[in-house]
Amino acid sequence: MKRDFADFWNLMWEAALGLCAAFALLNAFAPPQDLFWKPLDLNRPVGQATAAKVADFTVSPAAAPEEVEGATDACLQTLRDAGVEVRRAEDRDDGGFCQVRGAVTITGGAVTPLKPGGLTMQCPLAVRYVIWDRQVLQPSAQAVYGSRAVAVNNYGTYSCRRIYGSTDVADRPSEHARANALDVASVTLADGRTVSVEADWSGEGPQGAAGSVFLKRLRDGACRVFSTVLTPDYNAAHRDHLHLDGAPRSLCVSGTRIAGSPVG
Repeated sequence: MKRDFADFWNLMWEAALGLCAAFALLNAFAPPQDLFWKPLDLNRPVGQATAAKVADFTVSPAAAPEEVEGATDACLQTLRDAGVEVRRAEDRDDGGFCQVRGAVTITGGAVTPLKPGGLTMQCPLAVRYVIWDRQVLQPSAQAVYGSRAVAVNNYGTYSCRRIYGSTDVADRPSEHARANALDVASVTLADGRTVSVEADWSGEGPQGAAGSVFLKRLRDGACRVFSTVLTPDYNAAHRDHLHLDGAPRSLCVSGTRIAGSPVG
């Protein structure tokens, strides 16, 4: 009986050593963006753990003030470490569901400017935008046009409303009511061209087929970074912009409508 017990503990010890060795190898050689315990690096490609790392900066509506400040400070530091100039913005409370906590504003640095600028947004949305800019927007602009993007023209982030501006109290609040969504209207390139969602999505606009290819690359990449991505393929309300948000649910529309709850 004693021998059986000793053999069991020897086996457990060997298993523990094996697990430690496997962890050490994983920690040393696996891509950091795939490891949940490694810090978020905005210069790294989107990995298996990227979404979870961004979600760590999210604050719930019921979070205590110190929790909001702690998560937002960590989020701001991640942006600054990546060379993004950003400041803490004033939180908003317009009553009811229209509340913005952990608000920030991107002011410059190593990021494609948003125009108009000075937007208030939740800090995790700012992180998502920077990742999308570096890992999707700029590579796509170079691949399709041989030029870089110099501005992302947008319709804003914050709007105190329900989805689609509905007045029905049964409808869900929009992510815009929490400054957790960005509506992208067009992208301006360094060579002077502007690729518009409304004009070029179908491939029949001023930018021809290249415009459609470029915009759909932006959509496909956004689906790896944002929780919800809505396009002109979703409904008429999105005919002129890409809706990108950080909602807790996930919905990405590419070509045909994908199952999920309506958002806006």
